[in-house]
Amino acid sequence: MAHRSRIRRSLPWLAAVCISTGTPLTAQGQVSTEWPIHSMARPKAPVVDPGPSHDPVPPPADAIVLFNGHDLSDWRNADSSGAPARWKVELGYMEVVSGTGNIATARAFGDAQVHVEWETPTPPTGEGQERGNSGVFLMGKYEIQVLDSYDNPTYADGQAAAMFGQYPPLVNASRPPGQWQTYDIIWHGPRWGKSGELASPARITVFHNGVLVQDNVTLTGPTAYRHRPPYTHDPDQLPLVLQDHHSPVRFRDLWIRPLKD
Repeated sequence: MAHRSRIRRSLPWLAAVCISTGTPLTAQGQVSTEWPIHSMARPKAPVVDPGPSHDPVPPPADAIVLFNGHDLSDWRNADSSGAPARWKVELGYMEVVSGTGNIATARAFGDAQVHVEWETPTPPTGEGQERGNSGVFLMGKYEIQVLDSYDNPTYADGQAAAMFGQYPPLVNASRPPGQWQTYDIIWHGPRWGKSGELASPARITVFHNGVLVQDNVTLTGPTAYRHRPPYTHDPDQLPLVLQDHHSPVRFRDLWIRPLKD
C-alpha cells in the first residue's frame, strides 16, 4: 500500500470565500489535451490520507435535505417515466439496486453547494471501473465519479473525485471500502447569451473527504464515456442524479444549498 501523508483540511474557509462573499474564484483548470480520454498512461493522482471518517453532522439551517434517511419520496427514476425510485433504503442510507436505473431528485437545481456522503462495498469485488462504481451528476449531465479508488488502479480521469473524462482529481483522498466518504461541491452551471450562445462554461470545485481535489475547473461540456460532447442549451435548473452502475454503493446525508446568481 502506498504511503498516505496527511494534510490540513481547507473546506471551511474556502467555502466561506466562494459562498458568503458571492464572489467565485477565478477559474483555474483547463482540460489537458496531452492525454487521450481515459488513457491508462496518464499519471495517477498522488495519494493523500484524508483522516478517519466520522458521523454525519447537521446540515446548514438553510439547506434543502435531499434524503431523509427513511424513504425515497424526494427521488424519481431518472428516465423519462418519472416513476418512483427503486433503490433500497435501510439503516439511514440508500443503496443502489442493480438494474433499477439512475435516480434523480424530484426538484431541479442550478448553481449550488452540495454535500454527498457515500460508501463502496466491502469486501471489494472486481477491479478498475468494476469496483464500487457510481456517480453524482450535477444538473443530470456533469459527473463527479464515485469509485472505490483505494489501492484500485484505473484511468486517472475516471477515479474517485474525477470530473469524468475531463479532470483527474488533484490527489487521491480515498478511504478504504466500507468507510463513509464525503463530497463537498461548489457548482456554477453554464450561462447562455440572449441569442442562445454559450456565454460562460460550467465551473466546479470539489472537496473529497475535506481535501481539495477540483479547484474551480472549467468544463468543456457534459461528461461522457470516451468522448466530450458539446454544451446544449438546457434549462438553468435540472435535477441532481445518482448513478446505477450495477454496484451496491450506498449514499446518506445528502443536502443542497442553492446559490444566488
